Amino acid sequence: MKKLLLVTAIILLGVTNLNAQDIQFGVKGGLNFATISGDHTENIDMVTAFNIGGMVEIPVSEKLSVQPEIIFSGTGFSIDDNTTALNYLNIPLIAKYYIIKGLSLEAGPQIGFLLSAKNEDLDVKDAYNNVDFGITTGVGYKLNNGINFGARYNFGLSNINNIDGATDKNRIGALQLSIGYFFN
Repeated sequence: MKKLLLVTAIILLGVTNLNAQDIQFGVKGGLNFATISGDHTENIDMVTAFNIGGMVEIPVSEKLSVQPEIIFSGTGFSIDDNTTALNYLNIPLIAKYYIIKGLSLEAGPQIGFLLSAKNEDLDVKDAYNNVDFGITTGVGYKLNNGINFGARYNFGLSNINNIDGATDKNRIGALQLSIGYFFN
């Protein structure tokens, strides 16, 4: 096991050293249009929240990059103007494939850690699981000056409810829109 870890570390260091000059660090922020899907969700409306965080783009080849991120992300849902706000620390690991210079298709797994859950002013965090898993897909466009734009859809895979007999999944809705900046 120690040998496997050592070999993996050497390979990762080698790849990082080959492309170290091309690694870019950045920040991003934007809007989420979020809701949930699952049991008894037919009357649930979308809520608008925000996302903000940091990212690192690591080139693997000319057309392929890996982009780990750490993002504060607001989600939730609304029933008849009664809003439940769910706040997560999301960690997506995005693979970016550049179709043409600047334009990329993006996809990858995401893990989210529930930071807070409120229904109006009431703390309801105990009603939700602390960890959420999902898949993220989208498109991005990066300008030469470091400014970038993104549109993603997050598919929740795990049950977010901590209540027996109820199954709901996060859906960060029609779009998760963001604008960011890579430091050159």
